Amino acid sequence: MRNLKITTAQFEVKSGNKEYNISMIETLCKEAAKEKSQVIVFPECSITGYSFLRKLDKKSLEDIAENLPDGESIKSLIEISKKTNIIILSGLIEKDKNGKIFNTYVCIGQNGLITKYRKLHPFINSHLSRGSEYCVFDLFGWKCGILVCYDNNIIENVRATKLLGADLIFMPHVTMCTPSTRPGAGFVEPKLWDNRLEDPTSLRLEFNGMKGREWLMKWLPARAYDNGIYVVFSNLIGMDDDQLKNGCSMILDPFGDILCECTMLGDGTATAALLYNKIEKSGGHRYLNARRPDLYGEIITQDHQSDQKVTWLTEKN
Repeated sequence: MRNLKITTAQFEVKSGNKEYNISMIETLCKEAAKEKSQVIVFPECSITGYSFLRKLDKKSLEDIAENLPDGESIKSLIEISKKTNIIILSGLIEKDKNGKIFNTYVCIGQNGLITKYRKLHPFINSHLSRGSEYCVFDLFGWKCGILVCYDNNIIENVRATKLLGADLIFMPHVTMCTPSTRPGAGFVEPKLWDNRLEDPTSLRLEFNGMKGREWLMKWLPARAYDNGIYVVFSNLIGMDDDQLKNGCSMILDPFGDILCECTMLGDGTATAALLYNKIEKSGGHRYLNARRPDLYGEIITQDHQSDQKVTWLTEKN
């Protein structure tokens, strides 16, 4: 199995401004191409912006949505892929022929749409429909999966994607720096972002503390380690509508170790080489082979009261 070179990317999106966001995608693709990267991964809804979606009525959501695979954004990504000779993964809002609207993540190559994935647990807007399928596909001989943001909080989704054959999982997000019941959580003041050049220290203390990176480190390495997979995490940086996000886009190996991370307080990329032989050496690979589904198969498929009213995105007072 050949090694795979992947770039994770982050940038400050402009809400609803697809032209600008795609121009940033192109800029960062060119940076990744200089590193001889084969694949570049962008955050959830990086084509449209994310947090502003909570304010849209159904008509406004439909207006920003696109049909796949024929939407203008897909055509733009195909052209960028041709120019840079790189596979591009990015997110947008999709509308299907039946009028349903989805938070969708796409993988694009020079010849068009390779695959798409619809978020299983959308909640930013009540008019979004839930996806109903896992996604595992081939890139350069590697089996790859996609899980978008909240989908990764449901640990069964990660294990199911691994059991379907995924060697690595792309995990695009818009996360952190948001209030929740978790101790230490909360918004980061936008004024710190505005003042980041004069006072980067105060911003880093917030970004790297429990509101941001420290929380991420509680679970993201575990997803990689427990399942023996590479994880490619990408997240927005800067202001997304009225909410400040802290980036920390990174790639982790099957041991849960960080291979590379975007540490700049702004737009940027980080690139790593993925070595396939690490997967079979990892603890997660051994644990997978040692499973006893006869003990717990019925337990994890029990009926339960599903709560679809996810509330981590708390409105400001």
